[in-house]
Amino acid sequence: MNKQFPDQWAIILGGSSGFGYAAIEKLAANGMNIALLYRETHAAEKQIKLQLSDIAGKNDVKVLPYNINALTEDGRTSFIKGLQNVGFPKKSVKLLLHSIARGNLKPLAAEERNPGETLSIEDLQLTTYAMSNSLLDWTRILLAEDLFSDDARVIGLTSEGAHKYWESYAAVSVAKASLESLATYMAVEFARFGLRTNIIQAGVTETPSFKKIPGSKQLAEFTSSRNPLGRITTPQDVANVIYLLCLPEALWINGALIHVDGGEHCK
Repeated sequence: MNKQFPDQWAIILGGSSGFGYAAIEKLAANGMNIALLYRETHAAEKQIKLQLSDIAGKNDVKVLPYNINALTEDGRTSFIKGLQNVGFPKKSVKLLLHSIARGNLKPLAAEERNPGETLSIEDLQLTTYAMSNSLLDWTRILLAEDLFSDDARVIGLTSEGAHKYWESYAAVSVAKASLESLATYMAVEFARFGLRTNIIQAGVTETPSFKKIPGSKQLAEFTSSRNPLGRITTPQDVANVIYLLCLPEALWINGALIHVDGGEHCK
């Protein structure tokens, strides 16, 4: 098998479903080894590990799954120790993909039918750390451990909901807007380490996390009708662009917000 990314690794935060899982399939098919973190129940993890084992065998790559909390210092330390225990090579990480979908979906103002369910400041802080600022901690620890390759990519994921109103999406919107700003500064300040930091704004995609948003079905239907290409985005569409950004030809893309939505943002 002719591997496009020999001896290179992707570390994927949130890889058990959605964009993260699609990226695993795409990158593994092109010869990239994968280390992924996720949080799943014991029952769900069994099926995920079977799927990951199949991906590894079919593509002759290594896939290392870790059911670890990526949002704590203990989780990051445990992950690094796990890599050390298997002799993970230094300067081998081509990609750090942040695909963590963990946030609070509550309104800012109380509703008459459910007056207790409003977004707290703590909800905002937890969501912003999970879906934005944790990327900085992960980038720093991989740099400190000398794991990034000389020409590595850091990619985060945002959505149109960062720029317009979606019902009960305030905490996630704040987090995604924060992520976009953070990535701009990371693109400048981490460039001297050979990192290219970019954000993908995916179109509306029916991932497990998207389906939890109130009114998501109606939003998906509306988006399909307004998309110039007549359908909504798929996880595979986004995974294809993640793959493209890992190619040598993408080395001059840094600090960009890339729309992967078939032109959805134009209407």
